[in-house]
Amino acid sequence: MEPVIVRSQASFKNTVTAGKHTFTVDEPASAGGTESGPTPYDLLSAALGTCTSMTLHFVAKREGIPLEGVEVTVANDRMHAKDCADCLTTAGYIHRFDVKIRLTGNLTAAQRERLTEVARRCPVNKTLSSEIRIVETVVE
Repeated sequence: MEPVIVRSQASFKNTVTAGKHTFTVDEPASAGGTESGPTPYDLLSAALGTCTSMTLHFVAKREGIPLEGVEVTVANDRMHAKDCADCLTTAGYIHRFDVKIRLTGNLTAAQRERLTEVARRCPVNKTLSSEIRIVETVVE
């Protein structure tokens, strides 16, 4: 997998190069940005939503499930860990992704249940649910 390259010049507006694709990421005006692209958290939500959709289509095709379309709505927010009654983390913040999935096609109840089970297995969901380590190095 090729690295993603992010470049900026004295503002929140960033140009992202991912393989052959180039796009802009920015912050809203209320946060000091120019709103010229989605925010980093928008992209994180999009990664989860698109991975979920792709995983559902992959499994449906493999298992002959007549899935015609998927709409995934992802909202994210955070809360103080101390306010979460059923969380293991007790300090800092807990990030929450609320994922709503709409499946279209002539699906049986069993097929819908199968796809609901599969949605939780997308690789981005697994990444966000596991321990993550980030190594940062400033280079010359």
